[in-house]
Amino acid sequence: MEYDFRKIEGYWQDQWKSKKIYRVENEFSKPKCYVLDMFPYPSGSGLHVGHPLGYIASDIYSRYKRLKGFNVLHPMGYDAFGLPAEQYAIEHGIHPAVSTEQNINNFRKQLDNIGFCYDWDRTLRTSDANYYKWTQWIFLQLFKSFYNRQTNKAASIEVLEKAFKNNGSDTLLCQPASIKFSADEWNAFSEKEQQDILMDYRLAFCGIGEVNWCEALGTVLANDEVVNGVSERGGHPVIKKKLRQWYLRITDYADRLLEGLNRVEFSDAMKEMQTNWIGKSSGAEIDFAIKSHTAEQSVIKVYTTRPDTIFGVDFMVIAPELDLVNTITTAEQIPEVEKYLAFVKSRSERERMSEKKISGCFTGAFAINPFDGREIPVWISEYVLAGYGTGAIMAVPCGDERDHKFAQYFNIPITNIIGDYYKNEEPNATKEAILQNSGFLNGMVMKKAVDVVIDKLEAMGIGKRKINYKMRDAAFSRQRYWGEPFPIVWKEGIAFPLKESELPLELPALEDLKPGKDGEGPLSNLNDWKNYDGGEREINTMPGYAGSSWYFLRYMDPQNNDCFAERKVTDYWNQVDVYIGGTEHAVGHLLYSRMWTKVLFDLGYIGFDEPFKKLVNQGMITGKSYFFNVETIDSAEKEKAGQLITSYNKESASGNFMRFRYGHKLVDNTGKLTKEAFSAAIKEGIIEKPEIPIDWGKEAYILVKEESEKMSKSKYNVDNPDDIILEYGADTFRMYEMFLGPVEQSKPWDTKGIEGVHRFLKKLWRLFFDEIKGRVWNEEQPNAAELKTLHKTIKKIEEDTERFSFNTTVSAFMVCVNELADLKCHKKEILEPLLILLAPYAPHICEELWQVLGNTETIINSNYPKFEAKFVAESSKEYPVSINGRVRSNITLALDITPEQAEQLVLENEVIQKWLEGKPLKKFIFVKGRMINLVI
Repeated sequence: MEYDFRKIEGYWQDQWKSKKIYRVENEFSKPKCYVLDMFPYPSGSGLHVGHPLGYIASDIYSRYKRLKGFNVLHPMGYDAFGLPAEQYAIEHGIHPAVSTEQNINNFRKQLDNIGFCYDWDRTLRTSDANYYKWTQWIFLQLFKSFYNRQTNKAASIEVLEKAFKNNGSDTLLCQPASIKFSADEWNAFSEKEQQDILMDYRLAFCGIGEVNWCEALGTVLANDEVVNGVSERGGHPVIKKKLRQWYLRITDYADRLLEGLNRVEFSDAMKEMQTNWIGKSSGAEIDFAIKSHTAEQSVIKVYTTRPDTIFGVDFMVIAPELDLVNTITTAEQIPEVEKYLAFVKSRSERERMSEKKISGCFTGAFAINPFDGREIPVWISEYVLAGYGTGAIMAVPCGDERDHKFAQYFNIPITNIIGDYYKNEEPNATKEAILQNSGFLNGMVMKKAVDVVIDKLEAMGIGKRKINYKMRDAAFSRQRYWGEPFPIVWKEGIAFPLKESELPLELPALEDLKPGKDGEGPLSNLNDWKNYDGGEREINTMPGYAGSSWYFLRYMDPQNNDCFAERKVTDYWNQVDVYIGGTEHAVGHLLYSRMWTKVLFDLGYIGFDEPFKKLVNQGMITGKSYFFNVETIDSAEKEKAGQLITSYNKESASGNFMRFRYGHKLVDNTGKLTKEAFSAAIKEGIIEKPEIPIDWGKEAYILVKEESEKMSKSKYNVDNPDDIILEYGADTFRMYEMFLGPVEQSKPWDTKGIEGVHRFLKKLWRLFFDEIKGRVWNEEQPNAAELKTLHKTIKKIEEDTERFSFNTTVSAFMVCVNELADLKCHKKEILEPLLILLAPYAPHICEELWQVLGNTETIINSNYPKFEAKFVAESSKEYPVSINGRVRSNITLALDITPEQAEQLVLENEVIQKWLEGKPLKKFIFVKGRMINLVI
């Protein structure tokens, strides 16, 4: 009986689906385990072999925990809203609802083909109104809440409103209000004035912000969607523009987001990334007066972690986008400043922060050092951003590398306040120097001067101690169509929330997705929809991460129409036990999801404030990209060389190089590939022999180079898992992806070893069936050697599965099957538990053989085998036997043997007798557990 994997896998996938084998119930009496994959976006190009890596890992762990007796929640859904879906639809002339549906159907088909144990009855997609109803509802809770500084948690905005009504702005519930007012003044304010003040405290708030605006795409782009001043998607120009935007006040949660990292199992690298993104620091906020060039006196507010260096400030830099630039720029400098501002507007924040080239422009204004009255020139430069700190820095060139380079480039004199620590060439950020040229700080160690300076600033009323965060409030609106509508109606400049009974506010049908006027989104073109209840609906939509910030909660109770999830259900499933996904979501998604969880916890809707207990970041499977330089071949050969390229990127990827792919074997040589090298590569199997021969000229050569890159259809370096499964089967594909290396590490895709994994499954099959004899498995009792092999494997598989070391478990299975084959073991008592061990990894073949052994219940409902140490305990030891110090043989003896018994058995051994040659034994040396030596 042959191993027909196509028939077996198709049959069992149909059975699992029709019988809903993987359906999960909220059985509160059972121990739970929640295993979750990061929310995938179903793209038009479908899955490539890199995508399923994390899915297979989570599937193995989910099946394993179910076999261990846990109630396992392992769902799957789709992050279906967002810019990629809308752009795909526009580019292909199809509505995003239609293209998204098509992509999801293709995605589901590919996932089913791999044999995952998802509970598809719990599936969800962010673009379903039944789902985004609750996204809108959560947004309203954010809008109706503020961060209470006394309780250190979110609370109803009504609490703050009451405090203002009774005590005015003199309340400890929040940060000081933007304006001071008494209770009477508050009560006398108009509704608009009151709501404007409350907007400064709402966790979801609206304001005017500078954004990356892409006219061609008609939307705001995130910083990581802009590269070299153009959009990552399409390469369209991007400029800075001020628009009304919604934000999430995530900065209020900065300290709790940092503290929470101590209570979760994230990698140290992940914790460091999140910590650095939040960027907590302590220092001082200082007001520097501007030497007035008009009747109006201006102030530059600076945040610094090094107030001890204030006497070393040689210039100041403010962000080019600050309104202050227009206020302080002198008439003579206006042309230069305007020219520089035009340059900066074309740059993304990422580019501005990473750019090594120095640029800047003098404003003509001077700030005044508050301690010695020294005039400090004020510059603008792209490396200072408005959103970081106050958008202004005091530059101390002798202690900061970037300031030092700037000063040298623009010939700004440098003050040395750290003596020998500064050598006029290299800045030094030391805190140990004794200060010089520093007025009343002279002779003081820098780190001790910090508090002295802050105390003096506070006494003078021009500064204060301050904790600062690099993290900024999260932009939460997009000028797009394909997203969640905001449940907000604007009336006379006031944002009114919809009633919860009016949810969901459904996305209206819209065929023409062109943007509105002045950067407004496509919804602004729908006047009938926009005009509502005497006001105007919010015409922006929520960003892609809105739905993905809380989806893990909806999986717990997806059919509930009364709330996003019932409290007793969320109390049961609680945190996600294992969350698996790529590091590309290391900062944004994780921080937003953690914030939303904390808000819902604060408001009493759930009982935990961290969403994910353990995070596993799978590495990337990279593809090999090859570049073929057809320009280096003389014109007569170009056409023939071009026919070697079965697919290529017509836009030159690197110089004159073009991406190409030739069959399944890809050229991996670099440099000049001459006729001789080309022929050798064909002979070695590196390159497939071309169907069209090349008539090589004297100087003709092909120049090839190879790069390992992220898999992408545009790079011609992807493999479709469907093709691999068709050739080898889903079980082989699953095990091979795990066999490539540790889940957390990136590794190149290479199918050289896949045959070995496929042979392993065939060898497993032959323990049950012989191709000629048929059934060979039997019900005989196992012997000690067979039990030892089984229990050694149980121990190894259980330990390695718990720690996600799946590559070593695949190796252990191979060793086990080889040992059983050598032992000619076909016994049910050994093979049955082996199938249970293997079922999480290769579920189809195990389900088939499980039924063959006479079981009627699915293997996933069986009990995981228990390791018994007695079967692997050693009872004997192999000793090397030396004669006069030279090893002549080996002999196996019982572990509890006595020296006398050992001597008798050794002397009776035929091999030893041969080496003794009848000579008398002078001495018998027996070192228990180590060696035996005979002296003759």
